[in-house]
Amino acid sequence: MSDAPPRPALLVVEDDSGLARQLRWAYEAYEVIVAPDRAVAIEALRLHEPAVVTLDLGLPPDPDGVSEGFAALAEMLSLKPDVKVIVASGHEARESALEAIARGAWDFCAKPIDIDTLGHIVARAFHVHALEAENARLAALTGGDTVLGAIVTADPAMQKVARTIERVAQTDISVMILGASGAGKELVARGLHATSRRAKGPFVAINCAAIPEPLLEAELFGHEKGAFTGAIRSVEGRIEQAEGGTLFLDEIGDVPLALQVKLLRFCQERVIERIGGRKPIPVDTRIVCATHRDLETMAAEGRFREDLWYRLAELVVKLPPLAERPGDAVLLARHMLRRHAGAVNPQVKAFAADAEQAIAAWGWPGNVRELENRIKRALVMAEGKAITAADLDLPTPGGAADPLPLNLRAAREAADRHAIAAALAQAQNNISATARLLGISRPTLYDLLKAYGIGVGEGALSAR
Repeated sequence: MSDAPPRPALLVVEDDSGLARQLRWAYEAYEVIVAPDRAVAIEALRLHEPAVVTLDLGLPPDPDGVSEGFAALAEMLSLKPDVKVIVASGHEARESALEAIARGAWDFCAKPIDIDTLGHIVARAFHVHALEAENARLAALTGGDTVLGAIVTADPAMQKVARTIERVAQTDISVMILGASGAGKELVARGLHATSRRAKGPFVAINCAAIPEPLLEAELFGHEKGAFTGAIRSVEGRIEQAEGGTLFLDEIGDVPLALQVKLLRFCQERVIERIGGRKPIPVDTRIVCATHRDLETMAAEGRFREDLWYRLAELVVKLPPLAERPGDAVLLARHMLRRHAGAVNPQVKAFAADAEQAIAAWGWPGNVRELENRIKRALVMAEGKAITAADLDLPTPGGAADPLPLNLRAAREAADRHAIAAALAQAQNNISATARLLGISRPTLYDLLKAYGIGVGEGALSAR
């Protein structure tokens, strides 16, 4: 009997039997499973759980089009979001490639297939999948759920934002952060400042929508003594205060057009003049802006200066709303509980199972800000050691049928994870009590925690 480790599964979805055989022979390092159509491919995905799939877009009953291939792509990503799908097609290759990537494909290879090129893409896909799986495992075990030092997330879109911010942090290009109210735009701006070479300088934030229009210019640019009634002394503006650091202009879309002209001059020349002053003052600061408005549309309609938009938006970063960040609501809730419980209600240590289910199911129209407000309210309302869905004033999920899991093993794992998490919360991370609640031994529970990569809080594990 061979002791060689099992080969990783590679699913090849290809209706050309000759090409399928060629690909099978070319990839001896993998366990190649061939599927000629979407139905067989989905069945193979459930059975073998491959990390990587090569997908021909031209599948029957639409071999000359791409509709069936795109339908297969969507179904695969729905069932197994971590799978790396490499799309291969000769149908309007460039347009198909762009649409496939937009729909979640990992990479694209145009037909006619070059075996060596596709082989390199496949190998890289397996490598990236393995790295992501290991990172997820370590994050779950160590609680490593923060990026940029402060942003709590496990969402790939937010992690991509963090990587982008880290790459541009050492430059001085202007960054525009777009996102709904409460999505965490200022937190991202602070993360950018903290990872930049200006980190030792000041971070100066101003909400342009919160200051009355007549006062906003003085707030930004400062004023000289005697510039207007009541100006009894010279005052630095926020721009000057940000010298050597970062100036964060929140809700930049609310700056009136007349003031945009003066702001544009500062962006171009890096000098300002205080109100009532005549002396140009040079200021070395990095500009980071944020807004929930559609500034491109506003610029096209003449409600925001187009030249200012291009100056401020050298790099545009879009934050997804909390509802589009699967799993992040619960992660954030746990983080906020740890941060606020000591000051508000120290006896509260965890969330009840129904609370976490309610947090995961809620749509969070107010984003992170709404979540934090509900956590603070729940800490005040909670009477026991665990916050309930009622404390959060959220409905308890129920009634709607859950989507069918990938396979029976995945369903069992999900059920195990849910039961363990609920028992840990009820037992306040006490291993012995958790094991008793689950009806298993402590060694078995330790094995399950390790197998599923379940962390148990900030070292607060108890084995009494």
